[in-house]
Amino acid sequence: MNMPRPLDLPVIDTLIGFRDTHQMGVASLKTAWKTHPAEYMFKEIPDEIGEGDDRLSSISETLGQMDAHNIRVGVIHMSDDRASEAVRRHPDRFAAIRPIDPNKGMDAVRLVQREFDEGVIKGVSFFPSGQNPPVPINDKRAYPIYAKCIELDLPIFINVGMPGPRVPMMPQWVGHLDEVAYDFPELKVVMRHGAEPDEALAVKLLLKWPNLYYSTSAFAPKYWPEAIVKFANSRGSDKVIYAGYFPMGLELTRIFAEMDQVPFKDEVWPKFLYDNAAKVLGLPPRA
Repeated sequence: MNMPRPLDLPVIDTLIGFRDTHQMGVASLKTAWKTHPAEYMFKEIPDEIGEGDDRLSSISETLGQMDAHNIRVGVIHMSDDRASEAVRRHPDRFAAIRPIDPNKGMDAVRLVQREFDEGVIKGVSFFPSGQNPPVPINDKRAYPIYAKCIELDLPIFINVGMPGPRVPMMPQWVGHLDEVAYDFPELKVVMRHGAEPDEALAVKLLLKWPNLYYSTSAFAPKYWPEAIVKFANSRGSDKVIYAGYFPMGLELTRIFAEMDQVPFKDEVWPKFLYDNAAKVLGLPPRA
């Protein structure tokens, strides 16, 4: 039976971040957003949080947003000093993942190992079309990173499908995952950013490979693919994971308001919002 989202369920948001006010004047923030490589895809420009805010206030703002929407853990990128500060100050609220560039060869592998040894990261992320030069999902330059993720039991979050920025799509064609999953059956891969226009192929691959997952990042709930919602309600309740896009392009108020209209079955909601992500990332189960 399809049920409204239970409001008391805790949430793991597998893509959340911080506003950039510590790096630029607040007056220039909206101008900077308009030059974002995918700004044409988002109608609502994120609001500022006030003049004079530093990295701690941007962390506090994200924590406040998380509390307001019952987000117990937010997954953040180790992309600047705010991420390391957030994990240091709030280790129970943030889980960090390391964005990786396979063009850097063994230096990238050593970085993953070092941050894992330091207890900093819970996973890795990879934007195939966003590298310079782009690195396809099945490119052998990425294979040492995949092997290291298996060795350390870390998941890797991979952008799939049509990229928002105006860069080539084919490096992150979802079909490339078939080869990677065949070569690395132990690798835990979480698809990110939609898999458009091949959502049906994504579902076929999710059915085929046990360690392949799908997350809803960067899409407002009213645009979540029908094929994915149907899959979650049938054979894929253990394979679909919630991810937002705050504050990069979507406000949490919009995400959660629209989420209440998604026709998930009642038994899907706790898995989608928390359990599946906890399993993949090695986080504590729901209390």
